[in-house]
Amino acid sequence: MPRVTPTISIDDDELQFEFVRGSGPGGQNVNKVATAAQLRFDVDASPNLPGAVKARLKRLAGNKLTGGGEILIEAKRHRSQQRNRDDAIERLVTLIRRAA
Repeated sequence: MPRVTPTISIDDDELQFEFVRGSGPGGQNVNKVATAAQLRFDVDASPNLPGAVKARLKRLAGNKLTGGGEILIEAKRHRSQQRNRDDAIERLVTLIRRAA
């Protein structure tokens, strides 16, 4: 459960991950293994975010916000799924902190 602020945290079940093949470091491994992480977070469905934070988060998300109101973050900097997953969560937490 990622903690955003002392009063705001996000439940793990609010984070949806999909792993896809990514470009970047990894050599031939990039073409064979799905290591890039796509994180989806439904802003409106989150019971842990106050309404004002949700509104600011949508404004700050910019092109990361889908038409359905989800934030989509793709992390593909690293060669492992776990590191890319952690990177995506860290980027989401940073974005929510800015909105809070």
